[in-house]
Formats: sequence, structure tokens, C-alpha cells
Amino acid sequence: MDSANKNQINPSKIMQIGMGFWASKTLLAAVNLQLFTHLAKGDMSGKEIQNNLGLNHRSLFDFLDTLVVLGFLKRIGLKENALYGNSEDSDLFLDKNKPSYMGGILEMANNRLYPFWNDLEESLKTGKPQNETKNGGKSPFEAIYANEDRLREFIHGMGGVQAGNFMKLAHDFDFSKYKTLCDVGGSGANLSIHIAKNNSHIQCISFDLPPVGPIAKENVESIGLSDRIEVSSGDFFMDDIPKADVITMGNILHDWGKDDKLILIKKAYDALPKGGALIVIENIIDDERNKNAFGLMMSLNMAIETEQGFDFTASDFNQWAKEVGFSSTTVMPLTGPSSAVIAIK
Repeated sequence: MDSANKNQINPSKIMQIGMGFWASKTLLAAVNLQLFTHLAKGDMSGKEIQNNLGLNHRSLFDFLDTLVVLGFLKRIGLKENALYGNSEDSDLFLDKNKPSYMGGILEMANNRLYPFWNDLEESLKTGKPQNETKNGGKSPFEAIYANEDRLREFIHGMGGVQAGNFMKLAHDFDFSKYKTLCDVGGSGANLSIHIAKNNSHIQCISFDLPPVGPIAKENVESIGLSDRIEVSSGDFFMDDIPKADVITMGNILHDWGKDDKLILIKKAYDALPKGGALIVIENIIDDERNKNAFGLMMSLNMAIETEQGFDFTASDFNQWAKEVGFSSTTVMPLTGPSSAVIAIK
């Protein structure tokens, strides 16, 4: 029996995960070099890619062919005689010139998170953030909000990442009994846009800090929904949340510790009528804490990025929601590791 088990046990998973940063960094480098944006214009030879991106010849084909094997590029021919093009998902999501571009989050992963995760052990030992604040720098939000170009890129990236979740919620949730919605921490108004497009009877408010307002207004105007979506500015800790039948929070609660989470859930409760709904979109960790690896790693990321933030299970949320007065909660699966937890007043 022992020898049969030994034959079945192998180290391939250990190697795949342990060396997973090889594949990750190859993709992140390709995004940062804008390889997929260049290839969106048409297939190119290795030499053309080399010239366009300013690469050295030495590892050129190893780099490109790794991306082929990983499924991010397509290739006809071999090495000097090959033509490279984007795979379908790379073309849709990693071409900077398409509105579906979600590379902003990957650029941030490459430029910020990748080096910070090198200090995960320190985070686990100290419980302290390992980002810019560690060496006396501004918090990432302060740094991002202080620069309009960086803020625009960040908002665009976040909108791209959440697009699938927002579309599914707008389509799957029954909004028929509600007339108004306020998206708290609404960023570029992407969630409000998806809800308004799919539910013609709903009036939306996208509520976020003042520097975000002009970017959200641009997005709303470009879709032609200014009559249905109001962009409102404020601080969700300092100010009351605008009253609405539905209040949404997308990737907001996980930035904060338990006490602040409860404050925000209570503010939502106070802004809702009886029968109103609070919808929270996050990478909700499964109650058994043994399936949603991404949600658990996102919680580790919050430890690296924030003072007290963490991700949570549906039963955690249910407990907090009932503590502030909500009567019932349900879970709606969205895309990938994300879910919506919904509390009814």
C-alpha cells in the first residue's frame, strides 16, 4: 500500500505553485511592455516585436514562445520564420486601446504589488502593511488620488476587472421592485452604468470622493446616461450615504477592519427604506475556508496594503448585517472567485 501511495504522490503541484512567479512575471512583463497592444494592430514577426519593444535578441523567442504555451499568444511558424498574434482573451482584455482593457490592474500588480509581496513573511510576523507607507511614503490611495493621470488609470483598471461581475449582477439580480440605487465608492460609475443600461426604470447615484467626480461624469456622459446617473461627491466615513432603495459596495469593505466595516454597513442600513437591499461585491471566501484560494490570497494582499483590511466569508457578513439590524442575507455567485452578498432591511 505504501509503495502504491508513493507512486501516486509527486511534487508537480509543489513545483507549479512554488515557481508560479515565473509565469506571472512573464505575463506582467508583456503587459508592461504593451506587447498585446502592439499585436492588436496585426500579427508580427519576432524581429518586428523586438524592434517595436526595444528588446534584446537573446531571450526574444523564449519570451514569446512562453506566452504561446501559456495561451496568451498564437503563433504560425517557428522562431525567425514565425508570426505572432494575440489570443482572443489577450486581444479583448490586454489591448490598451479597447474599452475592455483590464491591464491596469496587472500594471499595478507588476509595478507595486510584485515587490511588496516579497515582504509577505514580514507582514505575517508584524501584522503591518508592506507597501509605500512602510518607509514613510503616502498610502497608495493618497498617491493615486494626488495625480489625475494615475487616478484615471487606476479607475479604468478597476472598472475593467469588475466589468464581468457588474454585468452579471445587473442581469441576474431582480431590480424590478426598486427605483433608486446608490453605489458607494462608485469610482468611475461603471456599476451604475451597467445597472442603468440593463434596468431602464432605475435612477442611480455614483458616490465617491471629489477627485473621482470628473472621471465618473465623463464615463456617464460618454454612454449617454447623464439623465439616469447622478455623480455625487463625499466621504463615506464623514458624510451620510445618499438615500436609495438599493445600496451597492464593490470591493469597499475589504479595505477596512471590522469596526469600520460595521460603521459602513450601519450607514447603508440607515440610508435604506424597509425592504431595501445592501449588495456587497467581493471575493467572498467560502464558509468552510477551503475552496476560494483567490479570496484568501486577496485577504493576504489586504494585510500587505492596508492597516486593518481583510476579506471575509458570507457567514461573517451575515453576522455583521444582523448586528446592525438587517433581517436576512443571501449569496449570489458572480464571475470567477467573486460573489455578491445581499442584505435586506
